[in-house]
Amino acid sequence: MRLSLLSRRQLLLAGGAAALPGLATAQATPPRLISIGGALTELVYELGLQQLLVGVDSTSLFPAAATRLPQVGYARSLAAEGLLSLKPSLIVATEDAGPPAVLRQLEAARVPLHVLRAEHRFEGLIERCRQLGQLLQRQAAAQALAERLTAQWQQSQTQIQALRQQRKPPRVMFVLSHGMNQVRIAGQDTAADAMLGYAGAVNAVQGFTGYKLLTPEAAIAAAPDVLLFTDQGVAAAGGIQALLKLPGLAQTPAGRAQRVLSFEALELLGFGPRLPQAVLRLAQALYPVG
Repeated sequence: MRLSLLSRRQLLLAGGAAALPGLATAQATPPRLISIGGALTELVYELGLQQLLVGVDSTSLFPAAATRLPQVGYARSLAAEGLLSLKPSLIVATEDAGPPAVLRQLEAARVPLHVLRAEHRFEGLIERCRQLGQLLQRQAAAQALAERLTAQWQQSQTQIQALRQQRKPPRVMFVLSHGMNQVRIAGQDTAADAMLGYAGAVNAVQGFTGYKLLTPEAAIAAAPDVLLFTDQGVAAAGGIQALLKLPGLAQTPAGRAQRVLSFEALELLGFGPRLPQAVLRLAQALYPVG
């Protein structure tokens, strides 16, 4: 069972709000920060506040320095003992963090936990940037980063528009496969769907939200021009050719022509500070020049 964002906020107010005044005033001791969510960890580094980090979750793979920090497990399956052992004075996470029982344990321990929305929009990235700046008392740095990201975003969107001129948007199917026994495709209201839209492509999979298991019928009905994977999924499968043997993929236009793309998962789906460059790279791959 997942807590709604509202109920999580209500849950965390008692344990977290009391600690906020301490962060809002000048303290001799800087906060001991745990970041849960790879994109949030990237933002902490972009703000130049990595020295505050005492722990991260297993999705915090970029920059490489983050992988050398103490690990607290996977964002969706945290353990309170591991978190509390690092003696954090502040934990930041996206709304995917859980399970709810662990959040309640953190509340009981009176550890301030702040859950930020994981919106798959550029505006959501900017909002998370500013919220982190406020929580960590680095508003000026957050404003400067937000302005830089906005300029990069505007530039990337201009370049994407130029690539798309008088060209038919490709139909793309995103395939999530971190294990060959459970391969899923992305519908609407997913990070993959948002990225495809920003890059000027059409999600070939329609009619449902979230992810569902790949079936031969679904793949053939989608008839994608391009198949999009993550680098981690390709590696786990043993290569592109192994993935193309999945049910129905070889029978799609993309499979027959072997029009396949692969991107690092956090870059493609994380909606972190690399978003402007990631969207442009995806568009350039979908609209090759020449």
